[in-house]
Amino acid sequence: MKLVSWNVNGLRAVVNKGFADIFTSFDADYFALQEIKLQAGQIDLCFPGYGSSWSYAQRKGYSGTAVFWKHSPLSEAVCMGIDRHDAEGRITMVENENFYLVNVYTPNAQDMLARLDYRLDWEDSFMDFLKDLDRHKPVVVCGDLNVAHNEIDLANPAANRKSPGFSDQERQAFGRLLDAGFVDTFRALHPHQEKAYSWWSYRGGARARNVGWRIDYFLISERLRPRLTSATIHSGILGSDHCPVEITLDF
Repeated sequence: MKLVSWNVNGLRAVVNKGFADIFTSFDADYFALQEIKLQAGQIDLCFPGYGSSWSYAQRKGYSGTAVFWKHSPLSEAVCMGIDRHDAEGRITMVENENFYLVNVYTPNAQDMLARLDYRLDWEDSFMDFLKDLDRHKPVVVCGDLNVAHNEIDLANPAANRKSPGFSDQERQAFGRLLDAGFVDTFRALHPHQEKAYSWWSYRGGARARNVGWRIDYFLISERLRPRLTSATIHSGILGSDHCPVEITLDF
């Protein structure tokens, strides 16, 4: 089973950059999107053999997530059920017989860590949400988690120690998620691979120089680890400041 995740940084924009061909070429069972930046009715996008689930932010042109699926969900959710977290369309969850797929666009801590307190509150709530699901069925988490966990996961760690996405507090929160029983699939299969990034700033030719960050993930419940057969970062696919990431699970 193939699962793909991509922060498209504006779905309408990436549709004009060959998204349909990219989507079709993957032939994924699940294709999760973050930062779709649109509201219901603003795009007519469908693919043969797929249904879709959408979560929209209340604020126009902001955030939002979606999942295209080949397998009709047993259940769906577009929020955690917590008012202070549920206005920005940051979660789309679909359930199949083997696992819950939780597609997430984690809040950015912002410049000067202005939103760090909210970000850490989100992290606590999100972990509780995942742990509650995991009590019933294994969980696959995918999306832009807006954190580079270790120094190997970004090009310039020393210069970014207090930057959003690499603060000690955000990294520790990610570590707690792993300690709670979730596996970083890419690092599980590629523990020492360097210069493997999924996001690059638009500034200064960062992508051409591969000055990037690995902030897009697939995490899985520990008991799914034996079913993990591959984890890939598709850095050659353009159209966004992020690139798609992929895993395959053997069921």
